[in-house]
Amino acid sequence: MRLKTHICKQTSVNNNVDYRLQNSAAQRTASGHKDTGNNEKANVAPLSCVDWSSNEEIYFVSDDHQIYKWSANTRDSVEVAKLPVDFIPTDLHWLLLGGRSSGGGKGSDTLLICSNDGRFIILNKSARVERNISAHTAAISTGRWSPDGAGLMTAGEDGVIKIWSRSGMLRSTVVQSDEPISCARWAPNSTSIVFSQGSYMSVKPLAANSKITRWRAHDGLVLSLTWSTHSNIIASGGEDFRFKIWDTQGANLFTSSAEEYAITSVCFNSEKDVLLVGSFNMLKLCSSAGWSYSSTRFSEPAVGSFYTMSWSSDGTQVACGTSTGNLVMGYIIERQLISRNLKATTTGRKTIVLKDITNNSNDVLDFPERVINFGLGYGHLIVATSNHIHIYNEKYINTPIIIDGRADVRVIEVGKKFFMVLDATSVWVYTYTGRLHLNPRYPGLQAQVPLLTWSAVSLGLDVLAIRDNSDNTLIHIFDLVPGASRQYEPHSLHAKSLISEIAACRAGTIDDQYVVLIDNNRDLYITETRSLSTGGGASSGVGGGNSSSNGGEIYKIGTQVTTVIWASETNILVGVHDNCYSIWYCPGEGAADPTLIALTTVTIDATEFGKNISLESFEDAIVTFRCAGARLPVNVNIYCEILHRTLMDGQWQQALKICRLAQNGNLWATLAAIATRKNQLQISEEAYSAALQIDKVSYLQYIKELAKASPEQMAENSLMLGRLVEAETILLHNKKFTEAIALCLRMHNWRRALEVAQNYQPELLDKVLEKRRKYLKALQRDEWDTLFLPFQVKKNEDKGE
Repeated sequence: MRLKTHICKQTSVNNNVDYRLQNSAAQRTASGHKDTGNNEKANVAPLSCVDWSSNEEIYFVSDDHQIYKWSANTRDSVEVAKLPVDFIPTDLHWLLLGGRSSGGGKGSDTLLICSNDGRFIILNKSARVERNISAHTAAISTGRWSPDGAGLMTAGEDGVIKIWSRSGMLRSTVVQSDEPISCARWAPNSTSIVFSQGSYMSVKPLAANSKITRWRAHDGLVLSLTWSTHSNIIASGGEDFRFKIWDTQGANLFTSSAEEYAITSVCFNSEKDVLLVGSFNMLKLCSSAGWSYSSTRFSEPAVGSFYTMSWSSDGTQVACGTSTGNLVMGYIIERQLISRNLKATTTGRKTIVLKDITNNSNDVLDFPERVINFGLGYGHLIVATSNHIHIYNEKYINTPIIIDGRADVRVIEVGKKFFMVLDATSVWVYTYTGRLHLNPRYPGLQAQVPLLTWSAVSLGLDVLAIRDNSDNTLIHIFDLVPGASRQYEPHSLHAKSLISEIAACRAGTIDDQYVVLIDNNRDLYITETRSLSTGGGASSGVGGGNSSSNGGEIYKIGTQVTTVIWASETNILVGVHDNCYSIWYCPGEGAADPTLIALTTVTIDATEFGKNISLESFEDAIVTFRCAGARLPVNVNIYCEILHRTLMDGQWQQALKICRLAQNGNLWATLAAIATRKNQLQISEEAYSAALQIDKVSYLQYIKELAKASPEQMAENSLMLGRLVEAETILLHNKKFTEAIALCLRMHNWRRALEVAQNYQPELLDKVLEKRRKYLKALQRDEWDTLFLPFQVKKNEDKGE
């Protein structure tokens, strides 16, 4: 991946700019910057204010008081307005209505411009001044609309940060200090602000009585800040010639090597999760982990320092303003995706080359519009242009299916049966024939769409999972099985802590579908989507997990996990920790039993990979890691991959042969868990025996003595896997109330036993109370449970006490 650039326009003004340059807050030339000796003329004003009003139009303004508009269609700039003579601009920002991605084509209609005398003005699309407000006593260094569009923030060299309404009414003053604020940015969720003062950075939450997190970031002045929408991390550039990446608590995640000059600008791409870094005559395109994709140096002509950078709303283009007054335009090319025998590479704004490595054939795909996004997998290439989606089948590459009307496509996820598209308006699930299969709906989705990212939406084999942005503990799961009631009735899943990433499994059968989630504490949980759709039973939190609101339990299977990925054809999961990675060979069936999870999980040291490891793909038995720009393919146990595929086809005897051949403990434990789940008790007994789980072998022998395929046997089978709610649901569904109560009593689930007895079998209430009495007597304790106290009082009254 690299950035292709060209210089669009050079502005020049008369000689009276010199004095204003020296006093303007927009002139951020660092000490030792060497700008003056590199052909920069005194009569050229720096271009320090640049932003996109749509995907095709750039607005920029410099110290000559003129507002210009550059059009991608005409490749030329025109003057659209003239500012007052005493108004010297320091920052410019368009409000994109409906969120960051709604500006494509239609544009937006509100422009914020700040000045070095402490004023800011709000203009409409016709360049008429809506508001002209004196906000600070010194120059405004930063003026930004909030990501949700509800208001704006101004930060000044008087050490003050203020929050204003969209109409320009003061809401609050969130920071007051004596030290000048050189730069400030919103958090992606509009709940915090990061700002810099000298060599220090601070994060200030907007909640009442919240504390500021402050740390020393650079050896010199901090010149630029940016906050990532995708990764929720912060990047900074400083006078010490380095750029750094931080988490929201101030922990350093990456520090670059020293460049030749100060880092004057940094900017995260809100759609592609890449970072653009600007210095003197240099642009560097980096990943969010810090390593560099490519570097572009400008020698002829020299453009000077990059003062400001702004990505277009679709994330494919960038506009940069420089100290010599140049407007530099760039766009991303050579983005590459690989899936089995196919490799797709963007070679231009409107061109993709699809290569089949098996026969070494190349197909050049030209599009009439700019390529915004594309996805590759399962033998299909999905390409999103400005207003269309093109569906290519590798067998019929010359006859694509075209879908109209999808603009600003931000996320494409390719699945085995469907593909998912997240655009500026909604989430869409299509079949590979181009038919719309699902347009999910839930309360608040329309307002949340602009804030959704790839980590909040996941397409599985037969489910679509979406994290609710208004409540980050809530996941909506839509059933994709044909004929299901899915459009407006998603299954809701509640976790106990905030969720940072979700992933639905991409293989298996309809009865074996799972969703994993990583919370803010970096703990990994898994839940089964089938139990969500069936519901029923009580939530008991077995296995140390949480419980959903309608019967599906969430089990914890890992800690300190940064990211995960499912295999493309099997239910094998890979997750990355700080300096190692884990492979869960049976994360679903064994989730409720910590012993099974331990037996079917392998953790491998990855120190040699380096830091900031990410996952690119997991196809067949090969996991591809990405670290410092290098792709690192690693094999998982091929026998386990084959075993999973064999079990999906129901070939139990063949699965036994594979395990006997490999003689691997992970395989035996995987077979045991799946066989127990499928009620294959004979195979399960042999597998547990080979895995040296003698207690489970004994319990299986007891289960085999029960009537075959009876509710009691199936319930005991589920209980052996730690699925208490499932076991209870089986008994209640088959009206085995006595057995269900006995099951709850065995598990010391006293409240549930009392509830079942009261609702289904009142004559067994005395039995429950008698068991409870014996339990308390053994503990030598008095009754403390509020549900049982009324029965204790009634018993005492009957005795006349």
